[in-house]
Amino acid sequence: MRIDILTVVPELLESPFNHSILKRAKDKGVVEIHIHNIRDFSDDKHKKVDDYAFSGGAGMVMTIQPVESAINYLTSQRKYDHIIYTSPDGKRLNQQMANGLSTAQNIIILCGHYKGI
Repeated sequence: MRIDILTVVPELLESPFNHSILKRAKDKGVVEIHIHNIRDFSDDKHKKVDDYAFSGGAGMVMTIQPVESAINYLTSQRKYDHIIYTSPDGKRLNQQMANGLSTAQNIIILCGHYKGI
C-alpha cells in the first residue's frame, strides 16, 4: 500500500511515521508513506497557500491552486483508490472504515488545515 499525504506542515508528520507499528510496517515493505508539502506546488512566488474566506468569516482557508496541482501531479503518476480530505466536519474514522481502506493500493490523504479550502 502507498499513502501520499498532502500537508502544509510536513515536519509534524515525519516523527510519528518513523516509530512503532508504522515504522515496522514500512521496514517490512507493507506500506510506503510519502509526505508532500503543499507549498511546493504553489504558483505564488512566496509559496503562499492560504487566503481569507470570501464570506468574510473568521479564519483562513487554503487556496485551491496548490491543492489541485499536488493532486494532479500525484494522479498523473499512478491511479489512486481514494482521495481523502480530513476535516473535523467529516465522518469519524472507525475500525470498519479502516478495514475498508486497508485493501486499497494507493491513497491520497489531504490534511485539513485552517477553515477549509
